[in-house]
Amino acid sequence: MTHNVTTGPGADSLVDSPPSLDDGTPSTSLHARVVDLLGLAICAGELASKSVFRIEELEERYGVSRSVVREAIRVLASMGMLASRRRVGVQILPASAWNLYDPQVIRWRLASPARIAQLRSLTELRTAIEPQAARLAAIRAPLADASELMGLAGKLWAAGQADDPEAFLVLDIEFHRLVLASSGNEMFAKLNTLVAEVLTGRTNYGLMPRHPHNEALQLHVDVASAIQRGNPEAAYEAMLGIMERAFNEMSSIWDGNPTH
Repeated sequence: MTHNVTTGPGADSLVDSPPSLDDGTPSTSLHARVVDLLGLAICAGELASKSVFRIEELEERYGVSRSVVREAIRVLASMGMLASRRRVGVQILPASAWNLYDPQVIRWRLASPARIAQLRSLTELRTAIEPQAARLAAIRAPLADASELMGLAGKLWAAGQADDPEAFLVLDIEFHRLVLASSGNEMFAKLNTLVAEVLTGRTNYGLMPRHPHNEALQLHVDVASAIQRGNPEAAYEAMLGIMERAFNEMSSIWDGNPTH
């Protein structure tokens, strides 16, 4: 097969074709699988920034129809990851053009060799946003939300003490989602999927403490209690404590991976 990938490392990544995906799977599932495989390849640098390839190469690589490939390209183009150019082909765009807040892009970056850099960026973003969300929640949260947060904090404590990581993850995601939603700021609330991807990624890649520290568990209780009492400064400080603990836990990882 002749290739016209023109630039960057990974230019020959289309040479070794994986098994065909066209195994009778419905086209909607096929295009989702091609999107996933291409997204992972781009985030991993296997398809380098500014490299160019033909639609025909992807048809042959994945053993799917042109319509499936075109739909996958359309989805990835909407994320800013590639562009289809007349008389040129499909070009991979630099990371600066990607929609870095898209949950799929976050997931792919967390699955790539650069996951440590992604975690650092996301942890810094959370540290800037979530304490302020907690402060606003202490001012604006409906009583029902504040009560639910207290219940979640108690369940988190129990799951942490029971060493039940699956239950802990579900509860932790819901706790932080509810704090963001209770802030009354719709922009903050929309970050819940980003936070969920961070927490899930840390858990799935073994980047969470094996046993939640009692201080971290207590800080979740402190956040909920401060929001329920309507104490914005206490809520801010407790959530900042959670973020700083997460940052310190991750620092030991990324300090040992200076190249990522």
